[in-house]
Amino acid sequence: MTSIQDNIKGKVAIVTGASSGLGESTARHLAARGAKVVLAARRTDRLDKVVAEIREAGGEAIAVATDVTKRADLERLAAATVEAFGRIDVLVNNAGVMPLSPIDKLKVDEWDQTIDVNIKGVLYGIAAVLPRMQAQGSGHIVNVSSIAGFKVFTPIGTVYSATKYAVRAISEGLRVEVGNSGIRVTIVSPGAVESELKFNTTDPESAAGVQAFYEASQIPAASVARAVVYAVEQPANVDINEVVLRPVSQDF
Repeated sequence: MTSIQDNIKGKVAIVTGASSGLGESTARHLAARGAKVVLAARRTDRLDKVVAEIREAGGEAIAVATDVTKRADLERLAAATVEAFGRIDVLVNNAGVMPLSPIDKLKVDEWDQTIDVNIKGVLYGIAAVLPRMQAQGSGHIVNVSSIAGFKVFTPIGTVYSATKYAVRAISEGLRVEVGNSGIRVTIVSPGAVESELKFNTTDPESAAGVQAFYEASQIPAASVARAVVYAVEQPANVDINEVVLRPVSQDF
């Protein structure tokens, strides 16, 4: 009988934001389970290092420099994946930013960046892989959201929460639209997880609180990676729609 663990082996998976944190850990976990992994991010030096380590461990991986705010980059990423491995089975839309501050600080440039990365980046990723998944009759899109997509992270994360609520809406709508075509959609919503997100905040007062909050309760990035693996390894007719995880001690 085929083990559920074999459902990952040989799959081709793209992971955005793969140069550190959740994305890096997810890429490593998928590769360790036999997936052919395409790591995408802007920091090519970091990508190359992770790819080299995955290969040294016996895995298959390539790196593609990608800025998720540029649709052309996502199209190029998808094309490079197909050129290297022949198909796209999984997209993990993980790239994200979290600059936090009260709205009355009017950090409008940061609002724009948050929307561009957290919403448009997700949509651009979907646009790049969806036609290819539809053509092959299968695929899996995993969108990384946040518990801030369930409860508005006031008073400093209102705009961030708005983007994560949007990711939930996009994920649920996409799930309904493409389910009959054999494509699965999963949304993973973590709480405080060890990553570089906690360093995105430029407002000094907000930054101090964010880092104290994370240091007190954060869980390893591998926690999220295992959640992604769990969703991906399910049989083709099973779609894990939502995974919510947070530190035991986190009340938000």
